[in-house]
Amino acid sequence: MITISGTLSRITFQNSENHYTVCRVAVPKVADAITVVGHLPGVAQGEQLKLKGTWISHPKYGEQFKAASFEVTLPSTLAGIRKYLSSGIIPGINQDLADKIVDTFGEQTLEIIENDPDQLLDVYGIGKIKQKMIETAWNAHHSVRRVMEMLQGTRIDSAKAAAILKTYGNHALEVLTQDPFRIARDIPGIGFAAVDELARELGTEKEAEKRLKACLICRLLDLEQNGHVFEEKEDLIRACAQRADVSAELFSDALGNLEQDNEVVLEKGRVYLAFLHKAEHGISRRIKALLSMPNPDFRVDEDLIRTQVLSAMAVQLSEEQLDVVVRIMGQKISIITGGPGTGKTTLIKALCVVFKTLRLKVMLAAPTGRAARRLAEVTGQGAKTLHKLLGFNQDTESFEHDFTNPLDLDLLVVDEASMVDTLLMYRLAEALPAGAGLILVGDTFQLPSVGPGNVLSDIIDSAQVAVFPLTRIFRQARKSPIVMHAHSIRNGQMPDIKSGPADQYSQFYFIETSTPARVADTICELCALRIPKAFPQIRETQVLTPMHRGEAGTISLNQRLQAVLNDKPGGIKSHGHTFKTGDKVMHLKNNYEKEVFNGDIGRVIEADDSMGQVLVDYEGRIVPYDLPELDELTLAYAISVHKSQGSEYDAVIIALTTAHFPLLQRNLLYTAMTRGRFLVIIVGSTRAFKTAFDNNRTALRRSGLKNRLKENL
Repeated sequence: MITISGTLSRITFQNSENHYTVCRVAVPKVADAITVVGHLPGVAQGEQLKLKGTWISHPKYGEQFKAASFEVTLPSTLAGIRKYLSSGIIPGINQDLADKIVDTFGEQTLEIIENDPDQLLDVYGIGKIKQKMIETAWNAHHSVRRVMEMLQGTRIDSAKAAAILKTYGNHALEVLTQDPFRIARDIPGIGFAAVDELARELGTEKEAEKRLKACLICRLLDLEQNGHVFEEKEDLIRACAQRADVSAELFSDALGNLEQDNEVVLEKGRVYLAFLHKAEHGISRRIKALLSMPNPDFRVDEDLIRTQVLSAMAVQLSEEQLDVVVRIMGQKISIITGGPGTGKTTLIKALCVVFKTLRLKVMLAAPTGRAARRLAEVTGQGAKTLHKLLGFNQDTESFEHDFTNPLDLDLLVVDEASMVDTLLMYRLAEALPAGAGLILVGDTFQLPSVGPGNVLSDIIDSAQVAVFPLTRIFRQARKSPIVMHAHSIRNGQMPDIKSGPADQYSQFYFIETSTPARVADTICELCALRIPKAFPQIRETQVLTPMHRGEAGTISLNQRLQAVLNDKPGGIKSHGHTFKTGDKVMHLKNNYEKEVFNGDIGRVIEADDSMGQVLVDYEGRIVPYDLPELDELTLAYAISVHKSQGSEYDAVIIALTTAHFPLLQRNLLYTAMTRGRFLVIIVGSTRAFKTAFDNNRTALRRSGLKNRLKENL
């Protein structure tokens, strides 16, 4: 890190939302003012700044100093104090009044305004109204400086500090001093350890109850991020006692107080965050209520169904599909499952035709925008994301539709239902009208949802809902080695992955490569040269890998693939990435304000470091990202298998090495292979493939939904 000091001579640009600033700083003994970019909340022209950072070269604007942290240095000389006060930084103080204040207090002037502003009443010409105006203006301007000073030297960098200021506004300093642990709860990504360090420096005792409560809540929030709905009480207390270096007995007391405060729910030795308990219990209650209603009595002649479907779709249903159409008519809630090539989507389309004939209002939905668009394309009927369907409001974080304002429909069909987590399923169940039907469609052999819970599998395993498995693979699909290998894996049969293609260009290849470094080399060569040459019709190639770390993980692969696929200069650096025009990027978490969701992939059309902004094109819709929001983006040349759920790509390259051992399991392998439409290439070792195939023990998520559905409550 380089440190420079100087006077802020001009602010060229400043984003009021995230405090990203482009400014000019006059540095002593340097002829021309230098350009500084970075998060500089609360700075004003004329202030003395001490900046730490690095020099960068912008292709358009030349040399710039990128500030990682900063502090405002208030003047200490009488001349400097006069100039500072009369500069207009503090509204209400002109040159004349500045001279009077400095003549009265001398070198103690700024300290008095900061710590004992009532003394300003001793200055001739300052009454109570004027004194209060100066005090308020000073605090408004310097509250940001105080926050930044407090965070200096902690693990909370300037970007996270900007997020704190955005979240709490003028109350940020109050939150930091009175309840710093609130930050770890409210702002994802900051974490307990960083806030705990700050709290301890501020004098929080090691055994303080607020510290113990925060440790418990943060641990449960971490578990939620890993898919769990609850934690066993003993395991939770043991982990937190070790993390905070405090006795388990004290944590037991703190947990009891959290329960009294309605922040957690203790049930049968399990600890739930209150909102997750409400969601899981609510799903069970609502499903039971819907199942208690009379089943629909749709008397549709089987021959009539054949005629309607054939005339409307020009598709011959299999006997298995036709049987499902007939039997599903009498179900309140039903689930359709099946692997690739078994006709799940065709069945949805057929059901839409039949229900339309019955004049029923049918709506289609999916968890992600990408899955909803694909569903609309193949069925010829409009489809929405579940959040859009339920009318999620970003500002109020509420849903338009719930049990007081249910959806206006007769039947809801949800595709890719294995991706629906506990919280979203609760909102969906609450919004269904009592007389409506629900059809969930999904492949339970895929990886579970990114969010907490294992909803689709739990509902199926409860045996309380009608399940219609599709097992027949259609003739066209049987010609695809992708489909046939995937079904072999699904059925526990080791596929012959090394058998050569019947013709020159097959749909499936296994490239034996032993080391992670060589795997990465081969993937770069495939993406840059071999696939474009051999398969010019392929429009989108997606690299999938089980892990983020290592030479064959997403982080390293993205850097290498960016180097060979996008050599444009410049870009914006953020969170370990450099985003450049033309880059393939993925959105990492649901952002309802921007209407982009976890897993959405787009292309960067502009990355302007001088403005601190990235513009991303999501299939024709341009979405801006300011610098603090770039933690919601990552490069997407290579993505994790988990992030690929609900999506399909023309071609898929799967990295598979023994270095991925912790995550090698059968459903991960199956999920990765079923993402490719026309081409799947596995690059790795036979040993890694066999390890994944042999591991059929899915990581068990802690969820209580199955048992709740089975209980007679």
